Amino acid sequence: MAVTLSPQVLVRMFDPLPDVVFFIKDTECRYTHVNQTLMQRLAKKSREEIVGKSVLQLYPAHLAARYIQQDQRVLGGEVIEDLLELQLYANRSPGWCLTLKQPLVEDNRIVGLIGISRDLGQPDREHSSFQRLLEAVEYMQAHFHEPLRVRTLAGKSGVSVAQLERLFKKVFQLTPQQLLTKFRIDAATRMLFTGSSIAGVGQACGFSDQSAFSRQFKNTVGMTPRDYRALAQTPR
Repeated sequence: MAVTLSPQVLVRMFDPLPDVVFFIKDTECRYTHVNQTLMQRLAKKSREEIVGKSVLQLYPAHLAARYIQQDQRVLGGEVIEDLLELQLYANRSPGWCLTLKQPLVEDNRIVGLIGISRDLGQPDREHSSFQRLLEAVEYMQAHFHEPLRVRTLAGKSGVSVAQLERLFKKVFQLTPQQLLTKFRIDAATRMLFTGSSIAGVGQACGFSDQSAFSRQFKNTVGMTPRDYRALAQTPR
């Protein structure tokens, strides 16, 4: 017999988890349920300050636009799973997370969406394959600005491509491509603080051209490299 948990029970389950954002939204992209972590990150003292509002009322425009686009895709029936995102918190410190969003369905119709955004944790250094994967990771760190093939990384660890994908998910919570993207975007966010041109930053971080760099940066960070640079230069 299937057991269905009420939204209130789900909120209570996620409330004690400081590294997980949990929320439910209606078909108008308005929050109906949120956990304590989301309240804290929005600097709100009560759920009532969030419930009934959309991200357009709670987040900076550049982030709200990305979240609305995601929500609309999910309300159209799509499931977003293991989406690697760099979020900016209230103090503007960046934090990596993995996001899951899926439709809420009642009587064969979509009535809202449910989402979980989990902070990316530290690698599992106790895993039996951690050491054998290190050579591949260190190679990625040294060569992220170059075209990299998963087959090359698998060879560095002495495993097949399929094994590498599986072990990376277990140890790092990411696929090899996601970890490579993380290295590249991390480097780009640092370089954008310098006087380097945006095209130069993209090239130095392994992107084929400025268009590819801007597209990946916006998908991951929620704004263009130019807007990120402007935000970083704004007095706090």
